[in-house]
Amino acid sequence: MVGGGLMSSLTDVIEAYTGLSPVAFFTILCLMFGVYKLVCGIFFVPDDFKSLRASYIEQLRHSSSSSSPSVPISEPVQLGDVTEEQLRAYDGSDPNKPLLMAIKSQIYDVSRSRMFYGPGGPYALFAGRDASRALALLSFEPKDLTGNIEGLSSSELDTLQDWEYKFVEKYVKVGQVISGDKVDDNVNGEKAEENPDQFKEEATVLKQD
Repeated sequence: MVGGGLMSSLTDVIEAYTGLSPVAFFTILCLMFGVYKLVCGIFFVPDDFKSLRASYIEQLRHSSSSSSPSVPISEPVQLGDVTEEQLRAYDGSDPNKPLLMAIKSQIYDVSRSRMFYGPGGPYALFAGRDASRALALLSFEPKDLTGNIEGLSSSELDTLQDWEYKFVEKYVKVGQVISGDKVDDNVNGEKAEENPDQFKEEATVLKQD
């Protein structure tokens, strides 16, 4: 009796609020549920498809990270003492040469960061140079592309020091920048050691001239 009364009450409520018979009401309800499931299948990705998509993206990332770069990176080679003019040859324009940059006369191999310091990179103008002053001033002005740090403030020198710390941690030092006078002195010194008598004779001739 209780069940029959409850069913009768439910039927009366459905007819009163919807104007539909119980059969029509439940038929429409089933249709609405079917439409809901269909819409969910169109606009929402199933969990298994999400997992497949995540796996595919991971494979793409792995493939990208493990692929060989367009320009092969060789192990850093010690360059020794070079002049600023000689350092210019390592600005990345020749893919067969390492990409070098100097800070406070110390030369570092930055080939591993060619996308930043190589041709077309945001810091390409620093490559093949001692860019100490430009780094200290955070400047991209051509006049600041020099190793001359005279007249810099203490805060600017601190900025340069921070750059140097980063380069020491990340890159291999391969040489140092020396002036052309030092190169001439070294050549003359080696010449004097090889043949001291001939060197003295040449020096005497130069004095007489």
